[in-house]
Amino acid sequence: MTQKARLIYNPVSGNEQMPKAVADILNVLETAGYEASAFRTTPEADSAKNEATRVAKEGFDLVVAAGGDGTINEVVNGLGFLENPPKMAIIPAGTTNDFARALNIPRNDPKAAAEVILKDKRLMMDIGEADFGDDKKYFVNIAAGGSLSELTYGVPSEIKSALGYSAYLIKGAEMLPKITTNQVRLTYDDGVYEGPLSMYLLGMTNSIGGFEQIMPDAELSDGLFQLIVVKPADPVNLLRLMALALNGHHVDDPKIIYTKTTSLKVESLDQNNSTLPVNLDGEIGGYVPVSFKNLKQRIEFYVNR
Repeated sequence: MTQKARLIYNPVSGNEQMPKAVADILNVLETAGYEASAFRTTPEADSAKNEATRVAKEGFDLVVAAGGDGTINEVVNGLGFLENPPKMAIIPAGTTNDFARALNIPRNDPKAAAEVILKDKRLMMDIGEADFGDDKKYFVNIAAGGSLSELTYGVPSEIKSALGYSAYLIKGAEMLPKITTNQVRLTYDDGVYEGPLSMYLLGMTNSIGGFEQIMPDAELSDGLFQLIVVKPADPVNLLRLMALALNGHHVDDPKIIYTKTTSLKVESLDQNNSTLPVNLDGEIGGYVPVSFKNLKQRIEFYVNR
């Protein structure tokens, strides 16, 4: 019986390169044995998410998300709540492409990314669930909070390309006058941290902002998050911590908590500022309190590794 695949693509990702690549991608899917069709996302809210849910419920076997990290996240949100979601493949066409980097998918070449499917290497991968009480959202790369977390997604891609990790130090220095601390309670598998916070990162992969040393022990299907908590520090020490983190030498620093956990609960203890935003895969997903859970091996992805 022929399997069905649906390409969900963002026409404006990657300098609007995706519309030109649709025919090539569909040809690759047909070569892989799928009956293939395409859906062009619209500016309407949840366009990619709703289409992913619709085709999953119609029995499609594969959903291909083509676009930046935001498009991939939206498709995952359309599938993550399902007990038996279809397989997924990704065609990166954004700027950072953290998730594609983690799966070793070719970037800036949509046809080459699609041809990964022809190798038929797949992996049951973890995804993260963020429960805000009245709403659940999903992520595949990172959840973050705290004023310093803007550093993980606030550096323009062209500056990163030119300056590498120095761009983050420059951005960090720019942010120092605005950095505040938040009083929080973080409850995770091995304990509780209660006190001031500059940033927490909850990672699914080893790539954050294009750097692959921040979560050095990340695995894609072990059911565990990598948790980094950055305690407050004076401005000079914050810059030192950022330099250590971007080179992977931060895990033993006393101002850092680095551990693995299956879950995390984040609560604000600050009576003056209880609406702390939560970033999911580079976008604001909601506000604390939030409970995170690792959904072990939830979606089967085509990988190139």
